[in-house]
Amino acid sequence: MSHFQAGPLVQAPAPSSPSSSEARADFAHHYRDLMPRLTVFVMRHGANGHEAVEAAQAAFALAWESWETIDHPQAWLRRVAYRQLLKQRGQREHTHEDLPDQPGGSCPAETVELGAQEALVLNVLASLPMRQRQAFAWTYDGFSPQETAEHLGISSEAVRQNLARARKHLKQAWQLIKEGAE
Repeated sequence: MSHFQAGPLVQAPAPSSPSSSEARADFAHHYRDLMPRLTVFVMRHGANGHEAVEAAQAAFALAWESWETIDHPQAWLRRVAYRQLLKQRGQREHTHEDLPDQPGGSCPAETVELGAQEALVLNVLASLPMRQRQAFAWTYDGFSPQETAEHLGISSEAVRQNLARARKHLKQAWQLIKEGAE
């Protein structure tokens, strides 16, 4: 006869969160202001709307856990959201479950509206190599080549070259559309 003595139940620690009301308010402010822009940033990397919202939400969820230790939230959220997009895509390649048509609840990302020109840019960007998409997305969001290089772990010259190539492709696509409309 085997005897098993159960030890005390150990609960996993609850996710940490901002400890002060000021930090929680700061997080809420960043969430409202950055969520739509972060969603579009992820879309500039070739994600569809649902993928982008999911990656941006995941980045904010991770930010919540360590909000008070994040020095540069805009850059941190962009890096994490991009990694979340890659992680999602890797997981979806190995799963066969059906995804819902639309995510539940509401969030500031629902305010994202794309004009015809931005939709065109996103379509062209989706066809570019990843480094070109990254250089364009970070630059478009106001980061300098030096800042972009630091966050991507490449040289500023590589950022500038990839940005120039992305702009060249965008210009060519725009010309083709203008010629087709005439």
